[in-house]
Amino acid sequence: MILSHDHAQSYYRASAHALPERAALGTDLSADVCVIGGGFTGVNTAIELAQRGLSVILLEARRIGWGASGRNGGQLIRGIGHDVSGFAKYVGEQGVRYLERAGIDSVALVGQRIVEHGIDCDLRWGFCELANTPAQFAAFKGEQAHLATLGYAPETRLVGAQDMAQVVGSTVYAGGLVDMGSGHLHPLNLVLGEAQVAEALGVKIFEHTPVLELIHGDTVQVRCAAGTVRATHLVLACNAHLEDLEPRLSGKVLPAGSYIIATEPLPERVAQQLIPQNLALCDQKVGLDYYRLSADRRLLFGGACHYSGRDPQDIAAYMRPKMLKVFPQLASAAIEFQWGGKIGITANRFPQVGRLQQYPNVFYAQGYSGHGLNVTHLCARLLAEAIHAGSSRGLDIFSQVPHMTFPGGKALRSPLLALGMLWYRLREML
Repeated sequence: MILSHDHAQSYYRASAHALPERAALGTDLSADVCVIGGGFTGVNTAIELAQRGLSVILLEARRIGWGASGRNGGQLIRGIGHDVSGFAKYVGEQGVRYLERAGIDSVALVGQRIVEHGIDCDLRWGFCELANTPAQFAAFKGEQAHLATLGYAPETRLVGAQDMAQVVGSTVYAGGLVDMGSGHLHPLNLVLGEAQVAEALGVKIFEHTPVLELIHGDTVQVRCAAGTVRATHLVLACNAHLEDLEPRLSGKVLPAGSYIIATEPLPERVAQQLIPQNLALCDQKVGLDYYRLSADRRLLFGGACHYSGRDPQDIAAYMRPKMLKVFPQLASAAIEFQWGGKIGITANRFPQVGRLQQYPNVFYAQGYSGHGLNVTHLCARLLAEAIHAGSSRGLDIFSQVPHMTFPGGKALRSPLLALGMLWYRLREML
């Protein structure tokens, strides 16, 4: 598949405040740190490093926010993306506690960055987890109680099936858990705003600059078509688009397709009936649905993770029936935008963060498995701590969780995972 170097033709691109185009690297340069990847991980790592006084060069093969960072559902939801209690055998009970708090603190970190730098990205607080079955709703009670033990300050409240019209104009759910400490925003405007913050701190950003070769050593040489960057440390922040640049890492992440449609702007009364409190919403299915209202009252409806490596020929035709199952009242609403992209999925649904054993001056973060908006910002801070201070407790804890390489290489790992996901979906149906 040939990938365009411009942003996806999404609602986000159409409503971006500005899309400044930066020059490609055209000469040899040196810095303390070279960051490869211009999404949330790379841009925020650059910010964190520059704030600590390090010189940083960031290389992006296409455009800032071109990948999942600028295409995602815009849901800013607490959590690392997995029930981390299962990792106690690797990180211990204190490590589990750290990871649970990290899933909360990462959301606050995003909010702080937005407020501190005045980034206009339509941030709205409020999220509702949706139960597809009574058993899932019963589990929400335990989740709410556990949040209390973690000292979770934002309001949470359970909403029974009979009261779901308070949060969503649909009859398909068995209940919900409202969380006012999570929310939603315009992700492309966020990452573009953060790139401006990075540049104001002295970070040099180059777009249209694919990396051709890494030459490892005490000084890493990052070779591109028209120049080479030499740096003491390297950060790989490519996630689902790492490909052959570092096979030891790319084999541990599966690029999975995710898709979103956006309706025409809805009348205020219709938008109010669909999502009365302007919350972000997400259900509990294996192939989950997630949706929210944009600032101009469009319904943004996403989901349908694909592991085949092939995108639907018509995303709107594929996603519209899913939307109408939830909101049949939108049968006459026009779909004005449709887009998709790749997110990085790991086998255990837990992000991979650390440094290469063979080359300890090479750091990486990838595989956010759907929780990239908040966890990227957390991982960026951990990477910067480790590079600046030489160590990071948080990075050490994340690194203790083992990650398998998907079997079969490029040819087989997508079909094998697709079969596995089909099994989970069949079990869910039964």
